[in-house]
Amino acid sequence: MTLQKVVLESKNKLGSLDGYVTSGKHKAGVIVIQEWWGVNEQIKNLAEKWYGEKYVALVPDFYRGKVAKDHEEAGHYMSDLDWFGAVQDIQAAVDYLKNNGVEKVGCVGFCMGGALTIAASVLVDGLSAAAPFYGIPSPQLADPGKARTPMQCHFGTKDNLKNFSDPEAQNALEKTLKENNVVFEFHRYEADHAFANDLNPEKYNAECAKLAHERTLTFFDKYLN
Repeated sequence: MTLQKVVLESKNKLGSLDGYVTSGKHKAGVIVIQEWWGVNEQIKNLAEKWYGEKYVALVPDFYRGKVAKDHEEAGHYMSDLDWFGAVQDIQAAVDYLKNNGVEKVGCVGFCMGGALTIAASVLVDGLSAAAPFYGIPSPQLADPGKARTPMQCHFGTKDNLKNFSDPEAQNALEKTLKENNVVFEFHRYEADHAFANDLNPEKYNAECAKLAHERTLTFFDKYLN
């Protein structure tokens, strides 16, 4: 299976962006959202391996061709990101899939992409399910209590990113979802932040990553088919 580059027409002030889509005719699609590194080989491979066989998997390139080489560069790219513009890019990805024969669309994202996945559940039209991994949007971007899709959350108990994905932030997110009657599942793993990134040997936990992706596939099967 190979990813094909396509153009997504976005209302983002930066204009259109590239996306990378798997082949195959499926009635359901999954948008796979990058970590702060950008659209590197890791996120493309993850999209193909875990989501490309059962779904049309689409990876939108929010950084528009830029890929970080180290933590400092990734931090600059993420801090420079127009988050509302990125939400418009996700809308463009949903629209692309629906204009190409996909009937139901889910979204899964990691780190920065996890926060954007939650924001998409609140702000993007046409989504049917959202599966965020270790990332929570700022209150200025989106209120998770206003999520419009079922949500399946994945976090590590050893995560120490304060106010973004640490246990205190996790508990606050779960409380918000519960109090607002959002349909959700909340899964915690004995793992660190970025435990699903196999190119990050310090954080990667193969057993937890496999379990989380399997749970996500079951979740998507329930809400996208």
